[in-house]
Amino acid sequence: MRNVTFAKSFASAAATALVGAALCLAAPGTAQADDQCQLGWSNVGPRSCVMNEVKTAPVATLGNGVCVGLLNVAGTAFDGPLNSPSVAPGATHSIALRVSQGFSPLGNWAPTVLACDVNVVVDWRNLDSGATGSVTRFIPATSTSTYPVQDVIANTGPGRIQVTVRTDKPNIPQSTEVFVP
Repeated sequence: MRNVTFAKSFASAAATALVGAALCLAAPGTAQADDQCQLGWSNVGPRSCVMNEVKTAPVATLGNGVCVGLLNVAGTAFDGPLNSPSVAPGATHSIALRVSQGFSPLGNWAPTVLACDVNVVVDWRNLDSGATGSVTRFIPATSTSTYPVQDVIANTGPGRIQVTVRTDKPNIPQSTEVFVP
């Protein structure tokens, strides 16, 4: 009797596994608009999950009093919400920037001697839609490459974007273009 019960249980489990596998092959999943992009692979839905790097030349600035700062700006343009944890939870068709300070030929690895507390201003213009915007964030002098400010988010929409980075003090602004998918 035991062999018959085992055989029936095994046959039942095998049939269930085959039917489940057939359903998975017959009805593949699709990404929904609120699904998050997975780094390293694409969803099959309306987003490509493409990420484009963006970087400007260093922004030289004066600060309060006689301090001198050099801001290094780099980041990513992306189309869909990034996986958690993310610096831009829920953001779509946006640019996420990291801003750090460094002053010497060593760039980001330099000490922040003479660096300034400043407000960085990111002005953007969508060259395809004509939309414009601006984002301002406080950048402390202690924001080196090891501890950058990572939450400078520009919600630009898709298209070719001109980005200009400056400060609210006397500075030499820097511009670049990036495609936001």
